[in-house]
Amino acid sequence: MQQQTADDIYTQGQVLIFNKPLHWTSFDLVNKVRWLISRSIGKKIKVGHAGTLDPLATGLMIICTGKKTKEITSFQDHDKEYIADIKLGATTPSFDLETEINQTYDCSFVTKPLAEETLKTFLGRQIQYPPVFSAKKINGKRVYESARRGEEVKTRPQEIEIKEIELLDFKDYIIKVRVLCSKGTYIRTLADDLGKRLNTGAHLIGLKRTKIGNITLNNAMQIEDFEKIFIKKD
Repeated sequence: MQQQTADDIYTQGQVLIFNKPLHWTSFDLVNKVRWLISRSIGKKIKVGHAGTLDPLATGLMIICTGKKTKEITSFQDHDKEYIADIKLGATTPSFDLETEINQTYDCSFVTKPLAEETLKTFLGRQIQYPPVFSAKKINGKRVYESARRGEEVKTRPQEIEIKEIELLDFKDYIIKVRVLCSKGTYIRTLADDLGKRLNTGAHLIGLKRTKIGNITLNNAMQIEDFEKIFIKKD
């Protein structure tokens, strides 16, 4: 039986599971994987990902190569699980740490039981507005490009579903929460909406994606591990 070459393996298609590094864009990771494979087999290869993560987020990313890129949509349709750290008492225009704090609030009255009860109000189907600092397109343009120029941006509402929401920790007015949600859900928007319901303001200070469908972060590799497959040490 003839042994498969790297060309055969990645052209026929692979589903690769990565833990996206902090500060990397999703495209940074895709481009790195594409470069490593293309350099190894001596030709360009199709590579894509099944769901964007913001640069300030870490965690599970599914990357498909070759013919497996046809399956990307099926992965995108799966539910996602996240672990989020939400800071009460202040808001930012981007709903996270990408932009500076623009308003502060008193949050001294918030208790763990109040936080837990308020989180439960987000369970179920609902309308959510994507943040203006997002990769959503309006009239063919990424909305964050307009937002960063200081232009007024209005995003279109979309229906999402929060299937599970669990308070993991509450300390120093930082809420750690596990969220299982439908595709298209913005955890940054959830953080901002939580601040509104508590009348404290809030923004996302940490985010990790831990699950896509039945695929978990426990099975993910670091980009450095993948790089070692192709680049021999001197």
